[in-house]
Parts: sequence; structure tokens; C-alpha cells
Amino acid sequence: MNWEAVWAIARKDVTVALRTRAVALPLMIVPLVLMVGIPVLVGLISGMAARLEIAPADVDALSRPMPPGFDARYAGLNDAQLGYIYFIVYLFAPMYLILPLMASAVVAADSFAGEKERRTLEALVYSPTTDRELLFAKILGAWIPGALVGLIGFALYVLVGNLMTWYVAERIVLPNLLWILLAFWVGPAAAALGLGVTVIASSRVNTFQEAYQIGSLIVLPLVLVVVGQAMGAFALSDGLVALFGLVLWGIAGGVFALAASTFRRTSLMARL
Repeated sequence: MNWEAVWAIARKDVTVALRTRAVALPLMIVPLVLMVGIPVLVGLISGMAARLEIAPADVDALSRPMPPGFDARYAGLNDAQLGYIYFIVYLFAPMYLILPLMASAVVAADSFAGEKERRTLEALVYSPTTDRELLFAKILGAWIPGALVGLIGFALYVLVGNLMTWYVAERIVLPNLLWILLAFWVGPAAAALGLGVTVIASSRVNTFQEAYQIGSLIVLPLVLVVVGQAMGAFALSDGLVALFGLVLWGIAGGVFALAASTFRRTSLMARL
């Protein structure tokens, strides 16, 4: 493996992607909306409800799938306060995974498809690298930004979440083991899965928009997880999150193996 060439291509991809408005804007806007805007908005509403002693009608329904010991841990809080802590710690957790997945998918969509649009793919195809090295460089160049955006989003969420839970219930609740697993185990796996699918799509379509639209479909399973938890089908736990990360890494590994076995730069040359 020619690591010097791999790192050179990966660094170039990150630099070019961050200078591209269609890539840079989602990387800035989505973390602010997800990790700051939503917790603050829900926190302000919950804080007012707690002070007015107004209990949301659906708190009992939301609390059914909570892990054992939740009520005892937060004894003395009213329903509005319990509902917000549940939202911050458990209900919002699957939504966080959209962040690293989206970030890596956006950068990956710009990999081959973006090279085609900028008419720089020919120079890349004729670079002194093997097919496997070229593919690995493209994957690495998308995974690093996706993982970093996920970790930055996690840091923002911990800060904002604690500020808002202190405002609502005078409690500090983050980070706990579940969120540490999400940020450092499951998040990077989601980024890897998202970019694997998108890189395959990017190498077979001609525009950034086509590649991104195909890659974004991977978000749908996460939406189902959010809906399932909200409906009480299951409750997130540390063990379940760790297992979920293992499954994502396994699927991502299968996607990478498929990409490595089917990727040929000759097919890219035919599309120039």
C-alpha cells in the first residue's frame, strides 16, 4: 500500500470538499440544527412547562420503554422535567447518528462524481496508484471528515444538552456511557457505512446530486429506529447500542469488500 499517495489523495479530497459550497454548507448547518437548535427549542418549551407545572400528555407513553431505574435516578422531578431528560438522553440518540452518516455521505458524494463535474477525474485515474489504493484514499478522505463532524457534534450536544437540562431540571446528564458509545463506536461505524454506499454510487453516476441522493437513502433505517423507540417497541441500552455499532461495522465491512471487488478505474475512464 502506497500510503504517501493514499494520504495525498485523501487530503486533497478533504480540502476540495470543504471549499465546495454544496459540501461545506450541510457540514455547518446540519450540526447546528440537530445538536444545538432542536435541544434548545425543546428545552425552552419543557422549561416553561415545568415552571407552570404543565405535564405533556404523552410523557407516560414516552416513558414506557425507559431502562430500569430511570424513575429512581430522577426521583423528585415533575413530568415535564422527566420528559426532557428522556428526550435528551434516549429519544434523540438515534438522530445523532444522522450527523456522521450525513457528513461522510456528502464528502463521499463529491469524490468521483465531483471529480467528473470538475473535469479532474482523468488526472486522478492516471495517478500512480492501484485501484485498491485509489478506492481506499477516497474512502479515507470521506470517513475522516464524517467522524470528526460526529465528534464535534457530540461535544456541542453535551454542552448544550447539559445547559438545557440544568435550565429545565437543574441536572447534568451527559455524557453517559450510552452517548460515549454512540460518539466513539457507533458514530464512526455509521460514517463508514454511509460513505461506503455513497462512494459506490459516486463511481457510477455523473453528478454530485445523483450520488448524494442515492447515498442519503441510508438514513431511512435510522428513522425507523427513532420511530420504533418513540412507539415503545424497544428501549436503548448500553448493550444494545454496542451491539448496534458492531452490526454497522460488519455491514460497512461488507460494503467495502463489495466496493473493492467491483471497483475498476477502467470503468471510470469509460465515463470520462
